[in-house]
Amino acid sequence: MIPSAVLAEAPLVSLRPQLRGDVPTGVERLVQAAGLRGEVVFAVADATTGTQLEEYSGNQGLPPASVAKALTALYALDVLGSDYRFETALIADGPIKNGILKGDLILVGGGDPLLDTDALANMAANLHEAGISEVQGAFKVYEGALPYVFSIDPGQPDHLGYSPSISGISLNFNRVHFEWKRDGTRYDVSMDARSARYKPSVDVASMQIEKRKAPIYTYESSARQDRWTVAQGALGAGGARWLPVRKPALYAGDVFRTLARANGIQLGRVQVMREAPHGTLLVVHYSDPLDSILRGMLKYSTNLTAEMVGMAASQARGANLKTLADSAAEMNRWATETYGVTGIAMVDHSGLSDASRMAPGALVAALVAAKQAGALKPLLKKFTLADNQGRPVKDHPIKVDAKTGTLNFVSGLGGFITTPDGSELAFAIFTADVDHRATIPRAQRERPQGARSWNNRSRKLQRALIERWGSLAGS
Repeated sequence: MIPSAVLAEAPLVSLRPQLRGDVPTGVERLVQAAGLRGEVVFAVADATTGTQLEEYSGNQGLPPASVAKALTALYALDVLGSDYRFETALIADGPIKNGILKGDLILVGGGDPLLDTDALANMAANLHEAGISEVQGAFKVYEGALPYVFSIDPGQPDHLGYSPSISGISLNFNRVHFEWKRDGTRYDVSMDARSARYKPSVDVASMQIEKRKAPIYTYESSARQDRWTVAQGALGAGGARWLPVRKPALYAGDVFRTLARANGIQLGRVQVMREAPHGTLLVVHYSDPLDSILRGMLKYSTNLTAEMVGMAASQARGANLKTLADSAAEMNRWATETYGVTGIAMVDHSGLSDASRMAPGALVAALVAAKQAGALKPLLKKFTLADNQGRPVKDHPIKVDAKTGTLNFVSGLGGFITTPDGSELAFAIFTADVDHRATIPRAQRERPQGARSWNNRSRKLQRALIERWGSLAGS
């Protein structure tokens, strides 16, 4: 596709894309100066009128990385509503007499992406306060509120905590805390489900130290355990990291059994169920409102949150979901129905997969509609502009509220610009070297050679484009 171009020095509010033959325009010179291998696409429009102001291959789709979460936020807000709350419950399947449950206790996941150990501790305490002292039946965990997904992006290395499993129950973003400390010639190792107030050890994940230098981690799944090994040569004196959980229901049940025991309630071995349970409601935990959840998702770019709220929205639309791609396809249909755009082909809700495609012009159309409806912008994080050395510029006259996106050799930025004269623009910038990214072995995708410098050049181009648009619109 031939990129569209514009006159370099004309006021932005009157710009129209024009072909200039072999003479590079101002924006083309910026792209050339960035020296990026791969492709660059972007679009910018007046956020009030929707008038497109400038674009560069604006209808061409590239992987959006985490900028996709801006679209997912709009999707969830539209389908579920800003006040929506997820529920996690304890249900008794059987009669209760004198504090004894003569039946099963079921921990019912409701798709809450922020459920943590502290919340489970409160539920265990509330179960005790409700008068339950003994459970004679089984202890079950229901995870069928959402389809099970082994990994958000199976192309990522096994040990990366930002690509965990998905199911209808999630605990601590489906991550387990691995910590090691050297004691002479040996190491003390712990695997726990820590949160702000508690750090119970877990049985569902184990770690074995092996005398090798590489690979750093290996993963093996058993029926009831995530089994990890780590290379002793990589450990040093001590440290910690979060590892992904592949058995979310067993993980949540493992932790809840420990917390229930601390309240005098002994529970049997965890059993996982996917059929919707029935029984007497004993305890319910409500999540924060959806708008608060989405604000945190956009600030911290939490992949699991994006996937779970996106899947919840798809199910609320009546979609029959078997895979994550099914849910993303439903969001794509929603985007076409809602904004009339066809340049969105996501395969997930977080942007973690490089198989997703999004055209910047399509995202800008959605952002304009969101601005006119008063949605999204209040949830976005402030983006600080920097000078040529990458140092943040305090009190910069151009203000940016945006979502960043970064994968190795993929970079994106999308959101809103407020110019010095108060004009508001909606924009999206995507850059990607898809061909080179495809050559990186799976085991090296955490920190491949050259990725940092490539992404730094991409971010420098993003800043240059924002400076251009802000100064021209404010002139």
